[in-house]
Amino acid sequence: MKICYIVAMRAEATPFIEHYGVELLAGFFAPLPCQCYHTQVNGSDLYVVLNGEQHGSDLVGCEAASVATLAAIQKIQPDLVINSGTCGAFRSNGANIGDIYLGSGVMFHDRRVPGDDAWGTQALGNYPVWEGTSALAQKLGFKLGKVTTGSSLDMQPCDEQIIRENHGELKDMEGAAIAFVCSLFHLPILFVKSVTDLCDSGAATYDEFSKNLALASENLRQANVRIIDTLIRAL
Repeated sequence: MKICYIVAMRAEATPFIEHYGVELLAGFFAPLPCQCYHTQVNGSDLYVVLNGEQHGSDLVGCEAASVATLAAIQKIQPDLVINSGTCGAFRSNGANIGDIYLGSGVMFHDRRVPGDDAWGTQALGNYPVWEGTSALAQKLGFKLGKVTTGSSLDMQPCDEQIIRENHGELKDMEGAAIAFVCSLFHLPILFVKSVTDLCDSGAATYDEFSKNLALASENLRQANVRIIDTLIRAL
């Protein structure tokens, strides 16, 4: 089995990378900035793909995630794609800093395309997630929540309206873009998200995100170790 993680930020991936001692495959995606790490766990191949860097910072957002996902699928040909990362959530929905969620659905919240139902449907996305998500969340005691994706860290009132109308619970900057690429290849995708900031807390998003990034990333490591162990033992 080949499991491929797509991760935007190095800080989100480092605890996981260090836990498994995965090896950097230098130049694997050259000339693209994406980076690929690989190891084997009980006979299964584990890949961790980072979006890479530009101008001295991690490449975040939908464009970089789409490039990394397409490159990874074409070169690795995984059986399962997992998007692991941090996210915003809503205190009013019961979220707390550091909570781990598995994505029960995924959509865009900032692609406002006027027109008929076909255009609107395409804009929202609402791509399928791995069919085993709910059972895995129940088995491991993780929360479930719908992921909504936009290209900005902040949230405008029109974004929040779309999120609320479509029962979104987790706000990120990559998930739906990754799911879009996976849908083209009919590949299953699992979302593992850790909360860094509460969108309705009144605090400045970037400050709250920065303050809680290390905690959320360590919680991601612990969650992903349990997920990998469960998936591989199920083979």
